[in-house]
Amino acid sequence: MSLPRHARHLGGLVAGAALALAPAVPSAAATPAAPSTPSAYSGTLADGAAWTAEVPARWNGTLLLFSHGFGPLVAQDAPSPGARTALLAEGYALAGSSYDPNGSMWALASAERDQFATIDAFRGAAGRPRHVISVGQSMGGLINAQIARDGAGRVDGALGLCGLVAGGVDLDNYQLDAEYAISALLAPGSRDRLVGFSGAAEAAALGVKLTGAVTKAQATPQGRARIALASAYLNLADWAPNQQPPAEHDYAGQEKQQYAWYSQGLLSFLTTARYQVELSAGGNTSWNKGVDYTALLRRSSHAAQVRALYRTAGLDLKADLTRLTRDADVTADPAAVRTLTRTSTAGQGLAVPLLDVHTTSDQLVPVEQENAFAGRVRAAGRSALLRQAYVARQSHCNFTTAETVAAVHAVQHRITTGRWSGTSAAQLQRSAVALGLDGAAFVPYRPGVLVGVRR
Repeated sequence: MSLPRHARHLGGLVAGAALALAPAVPSAAATPAAPSTPSAYSGTLADGAAWTAEVPARWNGTLLLFSHGFGPLVAQDAPSPGARTALLAEGYALAGSSYDPNGSMWALASAERDQFATIDAFRGAAGRPRHVISVGQSMGGLINAQIARDGAGRVDGALGLCGLVAGGVDLDNYQLDAEYAISALLAPGSRDRLVGFSGAAEAAALGVKLTGAVTKAQATPQGRARIALASAYLNLADWAPNQQPPAEHDYAGQEKQQYAWYSQGLLSFLTTARYQVELSAGGNTSWNKGVDYTALLRRSSHAAQVRALYRTAGLDLKADLTRLTRDADVTADPAAVRTLTRTSTAGQGLAVPLLDVHTTSDQLVPVEQENAFAGRVRAAGRSALLRQAYVARQSHCNFTTAETVAAVHAVQHRITTGRWSGTSAAQLQRSAVALGLDGAAFVPYRPGVLVGVRR
C-alpha cells in the first residue's frame, strides 16, 4: 500500500469509522443507582453554562474533564459513546460543560473558565478527585491546550484529540488564503466578500458559491491545477475517506482526493464557522494584504504537486501567484484580532504534561497544526511537557475507542510516575491493541509546515 507524503515510513494502517460526539448526559441531581450504573450529576454555572458528570460505582479517583468541539453548546463529558463506555468501565469519572450558551458557538471567551468551574462543581457534588486529566477534542483541543497552560494546581495532565492547537488567528488566515485563491482564480470578477459577513446567510451563500466554482473547475486540467493551489494554502490532506492513499508522485491522484473533501461540503462548513468566529471576536479576524503567495506556496508540502499540475495544464504558475499577491487587499479589524488572540490561542507555555494525538489526514484541523504548536512550545522552553502521537487514518477526530483509552493511560502513567514512557507509536499501538476493543493505527509521523501563519 502506498502512503501519504510525510508518512511513507508509516505502517499498520487500520481503517476506522467516523466517531460522533457523545450526546449530553440526561440531567439530574445526584442519582444513586445500581452498583454497575454510574451516578449522574449536573447543574448550571454562574454564566449560565450547563455542566454534567458521571461517576462509576468503583471510581478510580481520576476525573476526566472533557472539552467538546465546535457545534451546539451542550454539555458533554466524553469524546465518543464508545470512549464513554470504556472509560467508565475502567473506573474513570467524566465531566464537562456546555460553555456559555449565550453567544457564538465559537465559545472560547468562556470555555476555559467554565471548564475550571466544572471541576469545582464536581468536587462539591461528587467529591475531590485524586487526579484531574483534561481531555479536549477539535476546538476543545485548543481549550485543552489553554487548560494545560493555565491549569497548574487544578489539572494534573492533559490529552488533546485532533486539537485546533495553532489557534483561531492562524486558522482564519490560512482558510482565507484558500478561499481567496478559489474566488480569484476559479470565479474571477465575482468580487466575493470573503470576510466581515453581515449574517449567517451570507456566510452560507459564500460556501455554496465557492463549492460550485470548485465543482466546475474539476472538469478541466487548468481547474484542477488551481484547486491544488488553493488546497496547498488550506493545508488540505490528499487522502480522502474510502480511498487508498495516493502515491508520492501521483499528483493527479492527490488532487482527486483533495477534491473529494470539497465535494463533501468542506467550504460551506468553513465559511459558516468563520461567521461564528467573527461573531465571537466582534469583527473580521483575518487578513491577506501584503502576503506573498509565492513564498507561501514555497513552504507547502504540496508545492511539487501544484507545480506539476500547472505544467500539465499549460498554465503559468508565476502569473497566478503574482496576481494573488498583487490583488490581496483584505485587512482585519485590529480589535477583533486582539480579542481572538487573547481568547483563542494557547501561547504557548505548558504547566502540566500534554499528549496530543492527531489523525494524519484531517480535513478540518490539518495535522500541520501540531508542527506549529510544537514550535511554540519549544520556543517557550516547555518541550519536556509535550508529546505528540499520530494515527494513520482519514477524517477529523476519527479515533477508535482503543486509541483514546490508550492515550488516557499514557497521560495517567506520566502523572503517576513523573516520566513520559509508552508514548512512542509502537508503544501506544501495543497498548491500544492489548485492550481488545476496536483496533488502532498509531504510526511514526512528522507533519509538514503549517502554511498561512502570518509572521
